[in-house]
Amino acid sequence: MTTLNLRPSTPGARVLGMGSWQPSRIVTNDELAQRVDTNDQWIRDRVGIQSRRIADEGTLLVDMAAEAGSLALKDAGLEPTDIDTVLVATCTMPDLIPNAAAQTATRIGIPAPGAFDVNTACAGFCYGLGIASDLIRAGSAGRTLVIGAEKLSDWLDWDDRSTSIIFADGAGAVVLGPAPDEASVGIGPVAWGSAGDMKDAIRINHATHGIVQEGQTVFRWATTQIAPVALRAVELAGLTLADIDVFIPHQANLRIVEAVTKRLRKAGAREDLRVADDIVHSGNTSSASIPLALDHMRAEGRVRSGDVALLVGFGAGLSFAGQVVVIP
Repeated sequence: MTTLNLRPSTPGARVLGMGSWQPSRIVTNDELAQRVDTNDQWIRDRVGIQSRRIADEGTLLVDMAAEAGSLALKDAGLEPTDIDTVLVATCTMPDLIPNAAAQTATRIGIPAPGAFDVNTACAGFCYGLGIASDLIRAGSAGRTLVIGAEKLSDWLDWDDRSTSIIFADGAGAVVLGPAPDEASVGIGPVAWGSAGDMKDAIRINHATHGIVQEGQTVFRWATTQIAPVALRAVELAGLTLADIDVFIPHQANLRIVEAVTKRLRKAGAREDLRVADDIVHSGNTSSASIPLALDHMRAEGRVRSGDVALLVGFGAGLSFAGQVVVIP
């Protein structure tokens, strides 16, 4: 019988560094009100957004991904040559092929890595984190760059009030590496799933090339179904909600964030739980929203080294995923 020589595995993965990038252009609610029937208070009351960042036409999704990835490498103290795998979570590439990951790696200067994209829309970063962590644990990957990047402005009907006020552009990234021992493992098992029967809740209108969203349907689903996913992720990590210092859900809608947080506190989360509210000034950046919020919270001093963070993404598909992460 032939025996295959398997690469040695590790106890798991940990985060080594992080970074994020956003366009410089800030679009306010008042600016959007000049095009669609809305106003600043109407938008704040419904989704909690005050402003968002929109890239210019010449900025590509892979440009944003490369900027965020480069910053994450610098934060980790690593060179591009130290990375062997690149994963980009995105749902807004202009074409199905070529993928974003290989192009992004080349822009950063990473030589010949394994490179692939993950498209589970707003759940993409958590899916990517789970995949990368397991690749490292199995010995199939070493230091891995995971990026969430979206240029949603390319996929909007700017005359559709229900979507043009919500979505925005940006990228966030983390570098993962093998944990030297079990005590150093910094990424818990992923809790994930999907609800394909609700595929029409968020979709593309092929006539307009724009995103269509059934807002109330998504709101009802997220406010009832996401808290159990978060609880499952905590259980898989062998922890309780009382162990969680920071909660970073996908920044879809501030009302959804607040509703899910309320359910978690009723289930045992601490009152001093720090909760991401990046949507206020970044908008909904789909798969980029969680790493963006994480990096922004760290810059603001709201996330510190050693904190235990609960990440949960959810979006089109419908897809959802979450895991517990220890902040480096």
